[in-house]
Amino acid sequence: MRIKAIAGRIINQLRHDKRTMALVLLAPIIVLTLVYLVFDAANDAYTISVIKVPKAVIQEIKSNDDYDMTVQRDSKAEAIDAVRSQKAIAAVSVNSDCSKVKIYVDGSNASDAKKVRGVIEQSVGQVVKDDAKAAMEDVKDEMAANPMAPKVDLDYVEPDVTTDYIYGQEDGSFFDDYGAPLIGIIIFFFVFLIAGINFLNERKDGTLERILSTPTKRGEIISGYVLGFGSLAIMQTIIVSLFVVYVLGMIMHGNILLVLLVNLLTALCALTLGMLMSTLASSEFQMIQFIPVIILPQVFLCGLFKLTGIWDVLGHCVPLYYTTDALTDVMVRGCGIDDIWLDLIVIGGCALLFMVMNAAFLKRQRSV
Repeated sequence: MRIKAIAGRIINQLRHDKRTMALVLLAPIIVLTLVYLVFDAANDAYTISVIKVPKAVIQEIKSNDDYDMTVQRDSKAEAIDAVRSQKAIAAVSVNSDCSKVKIYVDGSNASDAKKVRGVIEQSVGQVVKDDAKAAMEDVKDEMAANPMAPKVDLDYVEPDVTTDYIYGQEDGSFFDDYGAPLIGIIIFFFVFLIAGINFLNERKDGTLERILSTPTKRGEIISGYVLGFGSLAIMQTIIVSLFVVYVLGMIMHGNILLVLLVNLLTALCALTLGMLMSTLASSEFQMIQFIPVIILPQVFLCGLFKLTGIWDVLGHCVPLYYTTDALTDVMVRGCGIDDIWLDLIVIGGCALLFMVMNAAFLKRQRSV
């Protein structure tokens, strides 16, 4: 009977907690549906810039069965610039007899670079084999027509392929591919959760209510909390960033100070968002319930996975997209502040917006 009474109390409590019931029953379905739609929409489509390439090789590249390849013709300078600006994943030059192949590839994602290199090398190799086969048939026909003709030796020459990595490296690991964006995601997740729970405790303990009873302005209250919680976020950001780069050996082609700047702005954005979401929660458990609603969709849309169409458009609407874009540009591609200034403005703007919204929510509790 005692077990039944305890279980009954818990069931009744959960039954009246509509938010918990909704998240328990609907959140997994929503997240799994998002995962399905995002991964189902992703496709292996690549653009290759060709400099001087025989038509037969181009046709082989386009007609490969594994990936959707788009080929564009450019000069050497234009082709390399297309790779640098991420308009093409690779640029290739092949001489007329296919004996020499030069590939310029964006290796910021080693897996994608390996796929594209494989297609190019396979296409060139197939053309060489087809040419050798055709030459052999010609020799057979000539020998049949003139048996006294001198014997002709045909040598198959393996194409000489050289590859220059514009970004990244040939032996890049899985961690090198995804480590840069994961740094921002991890910092965002923990700062969001810690800031939200701590600000929630400030409300539950009555500390915030006592502060609101003083002449302190709403903006000053929010700024004070941001600076207070921000000190812990700054410590965490610096430790995580330095640990990943100097202890785990994460690839780093840019300036470590820019990495710290991006991560600090990301932490500030997560901090203010966590404070904002905590105003909608009445317990730590409810704060954790925001993870599948606020964090997970951003993880899937931030650019960690290759997206196309509407999902790529939606990705531009979440703060984490600009964090992962900036970190990848700095750490993998060696870009400077001139290349990531827009990302920095968006992340900082989101943090400022969340601060203003926090101040507006405080107005509901007390008018200053």
